[in-house]
Amino acid sequence: MASVTSASHYPHLLSPLDLGFTQLKNRVVMGSIHTGMEDRFYNYGKLAAYFAERARGGAGLLITGGISPNRQGWLLPFGGTLNRYADVPSHRRITRAVHREGGKIVMQILHAGRYGYQPLLVSASRVKSPITPFKPRALSERGIRATIKDYGRCARLAQLAGYDGVELMGSEGYLLNQFICARTNRRQDRWGGSVDNRMRLPLEIVREVRRRVGPEFILIYRLSLIDLVEGGNTWDDIVTIAKALEAEGITLLNTGIGWHEARVPTIMSAVPRAAFREVTARMRRELRIPIMASNRINDPDTAESLIADGDADLVSMARALLADPDFVNKAAAGKPEAINTCIACNQACFDHVFALKRATCLVNPRAAYETELNYRPSAQPRRVAVVGAGMAGLACASVAAQRGHRVELFEAAGQIGGQFRLAMSVPGKEEFRETIRYYDYELQRTGVQLHLGTPVEAGALSGDFDDIVIATGVRPRVPAISGIDHAKVCTYADVLSGRIIPGARVAVIGAGGIGVDVCEYLLHQGRHSSISEYCEEWGIDLKVASAGGLRQVNAPPPVRRIWMLQRSKSGKMGAGPGRTTGWAHRITLQRGGVEFIGGAEYRRIDDAGLHIAVDGEARLIEVDHVVICAGQESVRSLYEARPAGLRYHVIGGADIAAELDAKRAIRQGTELAARL
Repeated sequence: MASVTSASHYPHLLSPLDLGFTQLKNRVVMGSIHTGMEDRFYNYGKLAAYFAERARGGAGLLITGGISPNRQGWLLPFGGTLNRYADVPSHRRITRAVHREGGKIVMQILHAGRYGYQPLLVSASRVKSPITPFKPRALSERGIRATIKDYGRCARLAQLAGYDGVELMGSEGYLLNQFICARTNRRQDRWGGSVDNRMRLPLEIVREVRRRVGPEFILIYRLSLIDLVEGGNTWDDIVTIAKALEAEGITLLNTGIGWHEARVPTIMSAVPRAAFREVTARMRRELRIPIMASNRINDPDTAESLIADGDADLVSMARALLADPDFVNKAAAGKPEAINTCIACNQACFDHVFALKRATCLVNPRAAYETELNYRPSAQPRRVAVVGAGMAGLACASVAAQRGHRVELFEAAGQIGGQFRLAMSVPGKEEFRETIRYYDYELQRTGVQLHLGTPVEAGALSGDFDDIVIATGVRPRVPAISGIDHAKVCTYADVLSGRIIPGARVAVIGAGGIGVDVCEYLLHQGRHSSISEYCEEWGIDLKVASAGGLRQVNAPPPVRRIWMLQRSKSGKMGAGPGRTTGWAHRITLQRGGVEFIGGAEYRRIDDAGLHIAVDGEARLIEVDHVVICAGQESVRSLYEARPAGLRYHVIGGADIAAELDAKRAIRQGTELAARL
């Protein structure tokens, strides 16, 4: 999409910001998100294309994933590091690509401290992190001095590499955060104790960086405004630190929310949009330099309101620009409906990062694969039929049509979305409707002929199309249990679609991701959390009056009494969701009083309820309904009955009936369309 400079639709968000020695063309920042490509220099060509696409899409400023200033700061062995001149040429590939597109880019300097997945860890004190396997050693006075110099050298090398500035990562529980918080700083020397001593390291680093790069270089500090861990800072501490950083000459203050080890969700879809704007607004009133809002900001209207209301000067939207690199240009054109909205699922971005995979995006599998997954116009347009308008079918149809193929999409139901539509009814997953809204727009934009309420019989499309794509999805698997046809029994699809409203006592058979979703739906059916309700449920004090901004949890009462069962004894109950969200779902179920039963042998279902045995001991669970969440079966009869000699393809759930895997479905559909 061509760059759009008009700011008439979002006048505050798209207005320039004068930093004195330089100017940002708008207030949209793509905040740092680690893709994994930073860690291997042979991927820097791909990283350059990734950032160039987002600069071309209109973002005012881009921030790279974390680059370490030394080996002790590695996130993982041999992670991305900038500490010698030989590293500079690789980084120049990135900066030149961004500058060619008229963008500005800042390199984040990140020292992992005790959060690293490698044995060289150092921290303020010898306090092990609960999320990494290695225990750090405490930095000595000499080690601290060397670290300060390493930061200065790293910043200077970044300047030589063509970056427009650097961001010092001082939040989310990384090294600088570890020094400024009593939780991890147990030192008795001049680097620990009082807040004046605890903040000494970041201040010394800012001083050294500014000395090495001079005054006309963007220097951002990302400060945790609310730690959400015991032993975190109070608001008075945070303001004291922020003012000291301002006095040392930082250009901008970026806001961080929570530590990675916090037992409070801050980035998943259950978190209301702009949930932490209050703390950003309070800090803005304390400082003279511009301040950046972050966390769960994924649409231009919310971003505009943050600037217009005076709550922030800039808005950081990392995952939003991962999902749609043209976010800014689309907003400037007055077409927010064209934006592929981040749904905060974390399944392909943060879950990939923690699994040491390349980060990408569930709704945009091209993210971080710009040089590998291309949507070039087809030299020979084909007639393509796609059967099934779930995620796989929608992705395939829209991308194929974008490439110039003549596409018809057939769906037996009266609306698009398939199984993904069921997720919209789960409390905390309301954002999922944005993806269906986006695909509805894309089908119209690309000219796909959509046939709703149109089942397709085997062989019916054979003579009219060059390619037939089977994306007919899955149906719930019904296990062989005596009494499975009893009136008490229903499937997850019956429940989440609203066709059946279960009674007050419910057994859920299946403890994977679908079982977890059903339990959350049954516990809090119809509840849509506001910011105040979210803070009550998770014990968040936005005033940060207490250490870490924590207060007593006041979770909503459950609507039903629920039992969750699985056959396996050893498998973790509710283990289906990803690493960065699953723990929060499990806490919600525990607080809702869900009883987990592993090693269940299902004997029968009758008027009395669900009869099971555990370790050979019989048990009756008296319930009104039994909800089956025991997996899926592929619906692929069209593919199995395909005529010989025709080009048939099968994707999504029709190909593999695993957990409802929208990430795989969208990627499969997209990759097939890119090959047609």
